[in-house]
Amino acid sequence: MKFWQHPLKQIQNRPYRFRLNSLKGFVSLTLVGAILSVALAACSGGNSSSNSGDGSTPAASPVAANKSNVEITLVSFAVTKAAHEAIIPKFVEKWKQEHNQTVTFKQSYGGSGSQTRAVIDGLEADVVHLALAGDTEKIQKAGLIEAGWETEVPNNGIVSKSVAAIVTREGNPKNIKTWTDLSKEGVKLITADPKTSGVAKWNFLALWNAVIKTGGDEAKATEFITKVYNNVPLLTKDAREATDAFFKQGQGDALINYENEIVLAQQKGEKVNYIVPDVNISIDNPVAVVDKNVDKHGTREVAEAFVKYLYTPEAQQEFAKLGFRPVDETVAQTKEVKDKFPSVKTLGTVKDYGGWSEIDKKFFAEGGVFDKIQAQKKK
Repeated sequence: MKFWQHPLKQIQNRPYRFRLNSLKGFVSLTLVGAILSVALAACSGGNSSSNSGDGSTPAASPVAANKSNVEITLVSFAVTKAAHEAIIPKFVEKWKQEHNQTVTFKQSYGGSGSQTRAVIDGLEADVVHLALAGDTEKIQKAGLIEAGWETEVPNNGIVSKSVAAIVTREGNPKNIKTWTDLSKEGVKLITADPKTSGVAKWNFLALWNAVIKTGGDEAKATEFITKVYNNVPLLTKDAREATDAFFKQGQGDALINYENEIVLAQQKGEKVNYIVPDVNISIDNPVAVVDKNVDKHGTREVAEAFVKYLYTPEAQQEFAKLGFRPVDETVAQTKEVKDKFPSVKTLGTVKDYGGWSEIDKKFFAEGGVFDKIQAQKKK
């Protein structure tokens, strides 16, 4: 069920949450009675009060439709910045034509883990586009996003995706061709810190997946990843810093990063040598409306429309131009996209490893596999 349809069952279970952009929802609510009648009358009349009128739970502030201008706060992970800066003006123009209303965006970019913590701690995002569903789930558990967010948008909430790539120096002097080569003596690898970066969690999982999908057990996977992280001279805060350390500062012999980040570097004039390993991980990035904040700001209608727009062929084409593998099949099947992205023979998924709750607990929580590997690193 998509978020813009708002079935009766959803609203009956959420007595104080009104999705104001759906007339169907209101027409269906004859059994709810006086409470919704009052709420509807207040919204129609543009009442600016934030109280429900009976001293109980506060209602949402006035809808953005009553304003000539509306501001949306988008919080996202670092490597989506270029894509959103291309997509947002298209959405703003479309909304202006259809609603005669000007939408402006506040934008915040950084490591997915850091961005998640910022939203939980009070950064009032209307929309979050994060590196992994586990981060969105943390915001849900904090009470800001309602359960079931992934079912209210297409593709289980995944709006952009990529795979992991290995970047080498020109001429590949270390002869790095596979994941295994990253564990060689004398190879220096640049990657971000999975404690702060969602991209880095994907990098770690790609390494683990490379062993498991080729017949290795968990002991072999742990041994391999320990060797790889012994070759990491520094852990950057996020993927963008890792890219800068490698390209601008000349650190390391290899870099693990999103394929899309490497494509973007090429588009900025960098000469990039990289490999997309045949055994890889599907890097899936979700988007969600932050329910508590949009109801507080009165921006639900616009925020939901923006999220919906991100799935359109127009927006997906912009993601593809900047190196993200499109989730829209009509875009993914075009010759341009097929020629742009190398095929992957064996593609692992988060589900293969129990989902993000299990992955975080096992690998990235305090005392987990990553902490144990860091403790064993060569001094």
